Amino acid sequence: MRRKNEEAQINTKQNEELYIPIRPMIGEAPDYHIYEMSRNEKAAAFFIGLAAGILVVYIFFRNLPVGLAVGVIAGIRIQPLFRKYLLEKRKQELLLQFKDLLETLTASYSAGSNTRDAFCDAIGDMSDIYGEESDIVLELQIITAGMNSNLNIEELLNNLAQRSGLDDIESFANVFEVSMRQGTNIKDIVSSTRQVINDKIDMEMQIKTLLTSNKNELNIMLVMPFVIMIALSGMSDISIVSNTPVNVVTKIICIGIFFGAYMIGKKIVDIKL
Repeated sequence: MRRKNEEAQINTKQNEELYIPIRPMIGEAPDYHIYEMSRNEKAAAFFIGLAAGILVVYIFFRNLPVGLAVGVIAGIRIQPLFRKYLLEKRKQELLLQFKDLLETLTASYSAGSNTRDAFCDAIGDMSDIYGEESDIVLELQIITAGMNSNLNIEELLNNLAQRSGLDDIESFANVFEVSMRQGTNIKDIVSSTRQVINDKIDMEMQIKTLLTSNKNELNIMLVMPFVIMIALSGMSDISIVSNTPVNVVTKIICIGIFFGAYMIGKKIVDIKL
Protein backbone atom coordinates (compact mmCIF):
# COMPACT_ATOMS: atom_id res chain seq x y z
CA MET A 1 0.00 0.00 0.00
CA ARG A 2 2.79 2.44 0.93
CA ARG A 3 4.62 1.56 -2.26
CA LYS A 4 1.54 2.49 -4.28
CA ASN A 5 1.39 5.85 -2.50
CA GLU A 6 5.05 6.47 -3.30
CA GLU A 7 4.43 5.67 -6.96
CA ALA A 8 1.80 8.43 -7.01
CA GLN A 9 4.59 11.00 -6.66
CA ILE A 10 6.71 12.11 -9.63
CA ASN A 11 10.04 13.83 -10.12
CA THR A 12 10.85 17.08 -8.35
CA LYS A 13 10.57 20.43 -10.06
CA GLN A 14 12.48 23.34 -8.58
CA ASN A 15 13.09 21.24 -5.45
CA GLU A 16 9.35 20.82 -4.84
CA GLU A 17 7.72 17.42 -5.10
CA LEU A 18 4.69 17.28 -7.35
CA TYR A 19 1.88 15.01 -6.31
CA ILE A 20 -0.56 13.20 -8.59
CA PRO A 21 -4.00 12.97 -6.93
CA ILE A 22 -5.36 9.47 -6.45
CA ARG A 23 -8.75 9.12 -8.07
CA PRO A 24 -11.60 6.92 -6.82
CA MET A 25 -12.43 3.77 -8.73
CA ILE A 26 -15.88 5.14 -9.52
CA GLY A 27 -17.55 8.52 -9.20
CA GLU A 28 -15.98 11.64 -7.71
CA ALA A 29 -14.31 11.77 -4.31
CA PRO A 30 -11.42 13.76 -2.82
CA ASP A 31 -7.84 12.74 -2.31
CA TYR A 32 -7.34 13.52 1.38
CA HIS A 33 -3.66 14.27 0.84
CA ILE A 34 -4.81 17.50 -0.82
CA TYR A 35 -7.03 20.27 0.52
CA GLU A 36 -8.46 23.02 -1.68
CA MET A 37 -9.40 26.00 0.43
CA SER A 38 -12.58 27.91 -0.31
CA ARG A 39 -12.61 31.68 -0.84
CA ASN A 40 -13.89 32.21 2.69
CA GLU A 41 -11.10 30.05 4.13
CA LYS A 42 -8.47 31.88 2.10
CA ALA A 43 -9.89 35.21 3.24
CA ALA A 44 -9.96 34.08 6.87
CA ALA A 45 -6.32 32.94 6.68
CA PHE A 46 -5.28 36.23 5.06
CA PHE A 47 -6.97 38.40 7.69
CA ILE A 48 -5.49 36.30 10.50
CA GLY A 49 -2.00 36.85 9.07
CA LEU A 50 -2.75 40.51 8.38
CA ALA A 51 -3.96 41.16 11.93
CA ALA A 52 -1.02 39.27 13.47
CA GLY A 53 1.52 41.15 11.35
CA ILE A 54 0.08 44.57 12.15
CA LEU A 55 -0.19 43.74 15.86
CA VAL A 56 3.38 42.49 16.20
CA VAL A 57 5.00 45.36 14.27
CA TYR A 58 2.91 48.05 15.93
CA ILE A 59 3.53 46.79 19.49
CA PHE A 60 7.28 46.38 18.96
CA PHE A 61 8.05 49.20 16.51
CA ARG A 62 5.05 51.58 16.60
CA ASN A 63 5.06 51.78 12.81
CA LEU A 64 1.66 51.25 11.21
CA PRO A 65 2.70 51.44 7.51
CA VAL A 66 5.42 48.84 8.03
CA GLY A 67 2.96 46.78 10.09
CA LEU A 68 0.48 46.86 7.21
CA ALA A 69 3.14 45.70 4.75
CA VAL A 70 4.29 42.91 7.08
CA GLY A 71 0.66 41.95 7.68
CA VAL A 72 0.00 41.58 3.94
CA ILE A 73 3.09 39.39 3.56
CA ALA A 74 2.07 37.34 6.60
CA GLY A 75 -1.46 36.96 5.22
CA ILE A 76 -0.02 35.48 2.03
CA ARG A 77 2.60 33.29 3.70
CA ILE A 78 0.14 31.86 6.23
CA GLN A 79 -2.00 30.29 3.49
CA PRO A 80 -0.03 26.98 3.28
CA LEU A 81 0.03 26.66 7.09
CA PHE A 82 -3.71 27.23 7.32
CA ARG A 83 -4.28 24.73 4.49
CA LYS A 84 -2.19 22.15 6.36
CA TYR A 85 -4.22 22.77 9.52
CA LEU A 86 -7.51 22.30 7.66
CA LEU A 87 -6.13 19.18 5.94
CA GLU A 88 -5.18 17.57 9.25
CA LYS A 89 -8.52 18.55 10.75
CA ARG A 90 -10.40 16.95 7.86
CA LYS A 91 -8.39 13.72 8.11
CA GLN A 92 -9.02 13.56 11.85
CA GLU A 93 -12.74 14.03 11.28
CA LEU A 94 -12.67 11.29 8.64
CA LEU A 95 -11.01 8.94 11.14
CA LEU A 96 -13.71 9.63 13.74
CA GLN A 97 -16.41 9.08 11.12
CA PHE A 98 -14.74 5.84 10.04
CA LYS A 99 -14.71 4.67 13.66
CA ASP A 100 -18.47 5.18 13.88
CA LEU A 101 -18.86 3.41 10.53
CA LEU A 102 -17.12 0.34 11.93
CA GLU A 103 -19.48 0.39 14.89
CA THR A 104 -22.45 0.47 12.52
CA LEU A 105 -20.98 -2.33 10.39
CA THR A 106 -20.38 -4.44 13.49
CA ALA A 107 -24.04 -4.10 14.44
CA SER A 108 -25.14 -5.02 10.91
CA TYR A 109 -22.90 -8.09 10.75
CA SER A 110 -24.14 -9.14 14.20
CA ALA A 111 -27.71 -8.94 12.87
CA GLY A 112 -26.81 -11.34 10.06
CA SER A 113 -26.40 -8.86 7.18
CA ASN A 114 -23.99 -9.61 4.37
CA THR A 115 -21.25 -7.19 3.32
CA ARG A 116 -23.27 -5.46 0.60
CA ASP A 117 -26.29 -4.88 2.84
CA ALA A 118 -24.13 -3.80 5.78
CA PHE A 119 -22.47 -1.01 3.77
CA CYS A 120 -25.76 0.04 2.17
CA ASP A 121 -27.49 0.27 5.56
CA ALA A 122 -24.56 2.28 6.94
CA ILE A 123 -25.30 5.13 4.53
CA GLY A 124 -28.52 5.98 6.33
CA ASP A 125 -26.93 5.72 9.78
CA MET A 126 -23.97 7.91 8.86
CA SER A 127 -26.27 10.44 7.16
CA ASP A 128 -28.28 10.75 10.39
CA ILE A 129 -25.12 11.34 12.43
CA TYR A 130 -22.94 13.46 10.15
CA GLY A 131 -25.24 14.66 7.38
CA GLU A 132 -25.56 13.70 3.75
CA GLU A 133 -22.66 15.97 2.70
CA SER A 134 -20.13 14.37 5.05
CA ASP A 135 -17.02 12.62 3.71
CA ILE A 136 -17.93 9.22 5.13
CA VAL A 137 -21.34 9.25 3.46
CA LEU A 138 -19.72 10.14 0.13
CA GLU A 139 -17.25 7.29 0.53
CA LEU A 140 -20.02 4.84 1.40
CA GLN A 141 -21.97 5.90 -1.66
CA ILE A 142 -18.88 5.25 -3.81
CA ILE A 143 -18.33 1.84 -2.20
CA THR A 144 -21.96 0.76 -2.70
CA ALA A 145 -22.01 2.09 -6.26
CA GLY A 146 -18.80 0.17 -6.94
CA MET A 147 -20.25 -3.06 -5.56
CA ASN A 148 -23.37 -2.55 -7.71
CA SER A 149 -20.99 -2.22 -10.68
CA ASN A 150 -19.38 -5.57 -9.75
CA LEU A 151 -16.20 -4.04 -8.34
CA ASN A 152 -14.52 -5.88 -5.48
CA ILE A 153 -15.16 -4.43 -2.03
CA GLU A 154 -11.49 -5.09 -1.19
CA GLU A 155 -10.30 -2.90 -4.06
CA LEU A 156 -12.76 -0.16 -3.13
CA LEU A 157 -11.55 -0.14 0.48
CA ASN A 158 -7.91 -0.16 -0.63
CA ASN A 159 -8.62 2.84 -2.84
CA LEU A 160 -10.18 4.66 0.11
CA ALA A 161 -7.15 3.78 2.22
CA GLN A 162 -4.78 5.18 -0.41
CA ARG A 163 -6.74 8.42 -0.73
CA SER A 164 -7.23 8.89 3.01
CA GLY A 165 -3.58 8.57 4.00
CA LEU A 166 -4.70 7.18 7.38
CA ASP A 167 -2.87 4.18 8.79
CA ASP A 168 -5.96 2.86 10.58
CA ILE A 169 -8.04 2.75 7.39
CA GLU A 170 -5.12 1.23 5.51
CA SER A 171 -4.72 -1.50 8.14
CA PHE A 172 -8.44 -2.25 8.06
CA ALA A 173 -8.45 -2.47 4.26
CA ASN A 174 -5.49 -4.87 4.27
CA VAL A 175 -6.97 -7.10 6.98
CA PHE A 176 -10.39 -7.01 5.32
CA GLU A 177 -8.86 -8.10 2.00
CA VAL A 178 -7.04 -11.04 3.59
CA SER A 179 -10.17 -12.03 5.50
CA MET A 180 -12.33 -12.01 2.38
CA ARG A 181 -9.85 -14.21 0.55
CA GLN A 182 -9.46 -16.69 3.41
CA GLY A 183 -13.10 -16.70 4.46
CA THR A 184 -12.42 -15.36 7.97
CA ASN A 185 -15.30 -14.04 10.10
CA ILE A 186 -15.69 -10.44 8.87
CA LYS A 187 -17.69 -9.47 11.96
CA ASP A 188 -14.75 -10.23 14.23
CA ILE A 189 -12.37 -8.32 11.97
CA VAL A 190 -14.56 -5.20 11.92
CA SER A 191 -15.15 -5.39 15.67
CA SER A 192 -11.45 -5.78 16.53
CA THR A 193 -10.45 -2.93 14.19
CA ARG A 194 -13.06 -0.67 15.79
CA GLN A 195 -11.67 -1.50 19.23
CA VAL A 196 -8.11 -0.73 18.14
CA ILE A 197 -9.14 2.67 16.74
CA ASN A 198 -11.17 3.41 19.88
CA ASP A 199 -8.19 2.60 22.09
CA LYS A 200 -5.91 4.76 19.97
CA ILE A 201 -8.28 7.76 20.09
CA ASP A 202 -8.76 7.34 23.85
CA MET A 203 -5.00 7.28 24.36
CA GLU A 204 -4.58 10.42 22.25
CA MET A 205 -7.22 12.17 24.36
CA GLN A 206 -5.43 11.15 27.56
CA ILE A 207 -2.13 12.46 26.21
CA LYS A 208 -3.76 15.77 25.23
CA THR A 209 -5.22 16.07 28.73
CA LEU A 210 -1.80 15.47 30.30
CA LEU A 211 -0.20 18.07 28.03
CA THR A 212 -2.86 20.74 28.55
CA SER A 213 -0.86 22.59 31.21
CA ASN A 214 2.28 22.49 29.04
CA LYS A 215 0.40 23.91 26.06
CA ASN A 216 -1.03 26.68 28.25
CA GLU A 217 2.48 27.55 29.45
CA LEU A 218 3.65 27.59 25.83
CA ASN A 219 0.86 30.00 24.84
CA ILE A 220 1.66 32.24 27.80
CA MET A 221 5.30 32.29 26.73
CA LEU A 222 4.20 33.47 23.27
CA VAL A 223 2.15 36.33 24.73
CA MET A 224 4.74 37.52 27.28
CA PRO A 225 6.91 39.56 24.85
CA PHE A 226 3.87 41.62 23.89
CA VAL A 227 2.93 42.16 27.53
CA ILE A 228 6.49 43.28 28.31
CA MET A 229 6.57 45.70 25.39
CA ILE A 230 3.21 47.20 26.33
CA ALA A 231 4.40 47.61 29.92
CA LEU A 232 7.66 49.26 28.80
CA SER A 233 5.74 51.59 26.51
CA GLY A 234 3.87 52.93 29.51
CA MET A 235 7.06 53.99 31.31
CA SER A 236 8.21 57.57 31.35
CA ASP A 237 11.54 56.67 29.78
CA ILE A 238 10.59 55.73 26.22
CA SER A 239 14.19 55.28 25.06
CA ILE A 240 13.82 51.56 25.73
CA VAL A 241 11.14 51.18 23.08
CA SER A 242 12.36 53.80 20.63
CA ASN A 243 13.38 52.69 17.15
CA THR A 244 17.09 53.31 17.30
CA PRO A 245 19.22 50.98 15.14
CA VAL A 246 20.40 49.05 18.19
CA ASN A 247 16.86 48.71 19.57
CA VAL A 248 15.45 47.59 16.23
CA VAL A 249 18.11 44.90 15.81
CA THR A 250 17.61 43.77 19.42
CA LYS A 251 13.84 43.55 18.99
CA ILE A 252 14.14 41.55 15.77
CA ILE A 253 16.54 39.11 17.44
CA CYS A 254 14.23 38.73 20.44
CA ILE A 255 11.22 38.12 18.22
CA GLY A 256 13.18 35.45 16.35
CA ILE A 257 14.29 33.78 19.58
CA PHE A 258 10.77 33.70 21.03
CA PHE A 259 9.26 32.45 17.77
CA GLY A 260 11.90 29.74 17.43
CA ALA A 261 11.41 28.66 21.05
CA TYR A 262 7.65 28.54 20.50
CA MET A 263 7.97 26.35 17.40
CA ILE A 264 10.34 23.96 19.20
CA GLY A 265 7.99 23.76 22.18
CA LYS A 266 5.04 23.14 19.89
CA LYS A 267 6.80 20.19 18.28
CA ILE A 268 7.65 18.78 21.69
CA VAL A 269 4.04 18.81 22.93
CA ASP A 270 2.60 17.66 19.59
CA ILE A 271 2.63 13.92 20.24
CA LYS A 272 1.03 11.64 17.67
CA LEU A 273 0.49 7.89 17.88
